[in-house]
This record gives sequence, C-alpha cells and structure tokens, in this order.
Amino acid sequence: MASNTAAEAVAWKWAIRKRVWDALEADGVARAPRPAHHRIPNFDGAAAAADLLGRLEVFLNAQCVKVNPDSPQKQVRFLTLSGDKKLLTPQPRLTTKFFSVLDSQMIPTGCIPEASTPAGARLGKGEGFAELEYGMLRYMGAIDDSTIIVTTVHDTQLVDDIPLEKLQIHDVPVDIICTPTQVIFTNTTIPKPQGIYWEKLSSEKLGHIRVLRELKARIEHETGTKLPCGPSVKLPQPQA
Repeated sequence: MASNTAAEAVAWKWAIRKRVWDALEADGVARAPRPAHHRIPNFDGAAAAADLLGRLEVFLNAQCVKVNPDSPQKQVRFLTLSGDKKLLTPQPRLTTKFFSVLDSQMIPTGCIPEASTPAGARLGKGEGFAELEYGMLRYMGAIDDSTIIVTTVHDTQLVDDIPLEKLQIHDVPVDIICTPTQVIFTNTTIPKPQGIYWEKLSSEKLGHIRVLRELKARIEHETGTKLPCGPSVKLPQPQA
C-alpha cells in the first residue's frame, strides 16, 4: 500500500517530464546524447543559455559553483573554471563519493536542470540525485537558504502547470532560469530543503548509494539514534 501511495504521489511529475521530453524531440531541439527521455536532456542553445548565466552578477561574484555533470551544462563548467572559480561537481550517480572539487589549474553557483516554471518550481529527471546533492551540502553547512540556485534549460522546458501544492519537502526550487533567449528571476517563495530527509529515502535508493549508507550508519553511531527509512519504491533504470 505504501509503495502504491508513493508511486501515485509522483505520477504527475512523470507526466510533465514525458511531455517535455517529447516536445524537445518533436521540436527538433534535442541534441546528443539521444533520446532526450530519462536523462537531463541536451538541447540546441545550451551554450547560449550558459553564456547568459555567465554574465549574471551572482555568477561573476561567485567563488565556488556546484554544477551537475550532464551534457547541457558543459559550457557552465567551462565558464566556472575559466573564471578562476572552484567547480564542485557531483560524482555520477554518487557511486563512490559525493563531490569532486576542480579548479582552473586542472584544465588545458548550483546549476540543476530539467523542467521549470517561472515561479521557481523545478522537476529533474526523476532519480532524485540533485535533491540528495543539495541536501548533503545543507547537511555539511556549505550552503543555506541564501545560496542562489540557477538552472539552464531550453525555452521548451518552461512549463506553467507544476502544482506547487504537490511539491515535496525535498524538492529544490530555483531562483534564476537561463534559457538561450532569456533570464528569468523567479522570486520564488517555495521553501528550500533544509538537509537530507532520511524518511524519504527508500531502502532501494540507499542500496544503490554506498556513501549515503555509510553516512547514515555514521550518524546513527554518533547519535545513538536509528534514522528513519522511506517507503519501498521501484527505481527508474539509468540511461547510458
């Protein structure tokens, strides 16, 4: 019963994701790797969206920027390093550790994509890694409510029907949206997550992320308190 309830709670998210993925393909703006479905989709104009982000005062003044490792944010990562900023990038699927820190000597703002609304609501690809990465940074005390969250997406990924009342406590809103054609300051009032919500993490998710299991065990050992675990869920299959 709990599993069915959990699935129903996110069914509307998958409907929006599919619509956006379908639209990117139908409009001919999806770029390799293909298909756009079940991944952070690359898109025509990704570099242009990144360049708009790179001109923002909040980016120019930043000393450390967390950027996801996906294809459409390649230019964001380049701008971060070429601007002599530290680049914090999560390990793919968080398999061995949480983050790698790079700087400009290693090459010859948070940035998390998928579907977004002008009100700041955001949907990822459905695996929850961006939320875990954000929650971990909050747990570490590295970021707080004032930390600016920016997303770079195609204009096709802008939607206006994400039901704010159905967002969950761990969903991460965005403060700024950069597309190839515009910059949107959302002035969002959606609360940002305060840390890792263990009661939302299923045993299946923990089973796939060793470093998260180790962190959970360490916290339980240090506090003498057993942390909760979320309902069982069927995890989506990762894309190559």
